[in-house]
Amino acid sequence: MASLLFFSLWGFEGSLALALETARRGVFDGLELNIRHPALLGDGDAPGRLRDAGRPLVLEVVTGGGYVPDLAWSPAQHLRELGERLDACAPLDPHRVTVLTGSDAWPFELQRDFLAQALALVGRTGLAVSFETHRSRCLGMPWTIASLLDALPDLRLTADLSHWCVVAERLMTPDLAPVQAMADRVDHIHARVGHAQGPQVSHPFAPEHGEALAAHLACWRLFTDRALERGALPPSFTPEFGPDGYMPTLPFTDRPVADLLEINTAMADWLRNTLRRADGDKMCSH
Repeated sequence: MASLLFFSLWGFEGSLALALETARRGVFDGLELNIRHPALLGDGDAPGRLRDAGRPLVLEVVTGGGYVPDLAWSPAQHLRELGERLDACAPLDPHRVTVLTGSDAWPFELQRDFLAQALALVGRTGLAVSFETHRSRCLGMPWTIASLLDALPDLRLTADLSHWCVVAERLMTPDLAPVQAMADRVDHIHARVGHAQGPQVSHPFAPEHGEALAAHLACWRLFTDRALERGALPPSFTPEFGPDGYMPTLPFTDRPVADLLEINTAMADWLRNTLRRADGDKMCSH
């Protein structure tokens, strides 16, 4: 069983047609993009273009006014926007929707009750939805994830461990309790490599970041193995190295130290050849 690999449109400034062509030329099976991405909003024939391309799609839904939620937003406002964004996803028939919602500023009980309401909303859509372990959100803190998962047995996850590296100021490894707690809930993975002081290394294959890459890979293997053990499909992956302060830049010039498309394509190719079952069978095949 092969893990699907998705081309992230975070930082991509071309058209939807060019994105599909870029994915086709590379090693990607489909696209991942925000439901409000300009490439999607600016293409009047987006549903038809995506349908004709025949490639799976992961859509991203963000509530709270942006990737860092406005602290003034109430749970009711988040839920209302979540419902509106999920309604916009449905006509595009996505393979999966990954959701960033809620706020880490809320008390635990409020986060738990909010996520229960969000899951009820998701359940009415018929969409495959997973909630991302993203900083500033309800799942942004590794040390509370077990309690939330215990309270919400239907909560599925998009794992982005790079965020937890920053929050906890340490690499995430399979022996840590939060990683073990989430291992059976992961359906999708954002394959970005973080480190103890930031959500993105300069280049995942630079030797100085070998320990960080190995730690992330060990966790991704755990999530994949757990899925196969319970008879499920392996998690899908999106190499998600991005701009917006994630990519280190050279001083005085603000020039990025590496090329996003090159890094994400190299990561996708590496994943295809690296993620294997314990018996050596390939987990990813083109």
